[in-house]
Amino acid sequence: MTRPTGDPGYPQDTVFQVDVSVRGYETDAQGHLHQSVYLQYAEHARWSLLRAAGIRQQDLLSRRVGPVVLETTIRYRRELRAGDEVRVTCCFAWGAGRTFGTHQRILTADGTVACELDSLGGLMDLDHRRLLPDPRSRFAELARTPALLGITAPTTP
Repeated sequence: MTRPTGDPGYPQDTVFQVDVSVRGYETDAQGHLHQSVYLQYAEHARWSLLRAAGIRQQDLLSRRVGPVVLETTIRYRRELRAGDEVRVTCCFAWGAGRTFGTHQRILTADGTVACELDSLGGLMDLDHRRLLPDPRSRFAELARTPALLGITAPTTP
């Protein structure tokens, strides 16, 4: 994991990033990265961050919980083409309640913002199909390195 040069509005030490090469089969008829692939890159970065923090998909499934995306806003800023090298950032924003935010950027090799994605998510109880009340504490319990997620480890009484 490396840190980006800056992501205004988010604490510098909680921004994660992963590098991706744009592949030709991900482009549309005009040679631009297909709009749905931006979402795939964002999902890849979120799962990469969870893995880096020590949370594997099977860990979540064994506890019968899973992250869900409730809404996403995408702002396309610059076109991407096959062969471009991009960096996808990810930062969790925690609040009170059942949901949390993620802020992500897709940056070109020179640091230009190609896309910004803001999502609202939650952690679902897979048996009862309901959002859990405090996803931050659940992630903190599961993570070996919760600071990567922008949260502190749970304290023992």
